[in-house]
Amino acid sequence: MQFIRSSIPAVSAASPPAASLRSSPAQSKEDLELLHAADEEIGRRFPKMNSFVVTRQETILIERYYNGLDLHELHDLRSATKSILSILLGVASYRGELPPLDAPFASSLRQYAGRNLDPLWEQLTLRHLLTMTTGFCWKTGAKMGEAFIHRLHQSRSWIKYILHLPIEKHNIGTFQYCSVDSHLLSILLTEWTGLSAADYAEKYLFGPLGIQNYVWKASPEGHSMGHIGLHLTALDMAKLGLLCLQRGIWEGECLLAAEWLKRSMTPLSAEIPGYGRYGEHWWTAKVNGVPYAYAHGHGGQQINVIPSLDAVVVFTAASDLNRWKNPRPLLEKYIMPALKHS
Repeated sequence: MQFIRSSIPAVSAASPPAASLRSSPAQSKEDLELLHAADEEIGRRFPKMNSFVVTRQETILIERYYNGLDLHELHDLRSATKSILSILLGVASYRGELPPLDAPFASSLRQYAGRNLDPLWEQLTLRHLLTMTTGFCWKTGAKMGEAFIHRLHQSRSWIKYILHLPIEKHNIGTFQYCSVDSHLLSILLTEWTGLSAADYAEKYLFGPLGIQNYVWKASPEGHSMGHIGLHLTALDMAKLGLLCLQRGIWEGECLLAAEWLKRSMTPLSAEIPGYGRYGEHWWTAKVNGVPYAYAHGHGGQQINVIPSLDAVVVFTAASDLNRWKNPRPLLEKYIMPALKHS
């Protein structure tokens, strides 16, 4: 399946804007002008933005690249990696390679822990990991910054660091944003399938979608990072969003169950100001009354999946910075109105 570009060509911020906006079959001239206005605002107020793509099903309504980048550029997804891992686990589930969601998984990690595994690990399940309700002793700030993440990254063995984390029994079942849960999912995927997340994706997800240009970094032990580390092009990010819109079907082939995607994108946690509610490794929110789910990474890496509008909106930006602007106002002011009124 290939994306069909609408009448608005892909340009960089340094290129002159399109002389005029002609409507595509699914979009009025006025609505396309709203998308063009979003592009102009990015140029004025989002200097770290690298790409902006809006698709409706297989049609690209607008595709923009900034700061000298183009459609071949790989973007660091940061924590948006978590949502792609969720899709990948859905593929493994559909293929019958995952245990039941509520079955304990501690036995799959025994080889790394020896006999010293805390008995509380026996209470943890795949569902706890997917919903980030494991109860690990962790510290996460209001802006989802994780105080202990650098300790994980600096450790010689990430899995041993994780297995020595205390578990707070009273917090098992309570949501706390915790990247450790995501990396554990990647480790377990390898234990259950014999393939790293990157290799499994190559065979059963990226391969069928025609995604060839990507990087998925690994931990010191060789496990694909579960919480960060994936680099994709903007259009391939949009492809993954389209797979979600199509309920796991790609070119007539079912890659994962619609029920898995529906559950992943169902809000479960309490409201987190500025983010929304968490499902199973996807954020969920509403803009202008329209519910949507989104993968989100530091700096403003986003895949916004909007089922009721058959749309996917992708943003990528510089990721190696402390302060950044969330692109959500662009959704509110320009993109949702353009999509709703077409």
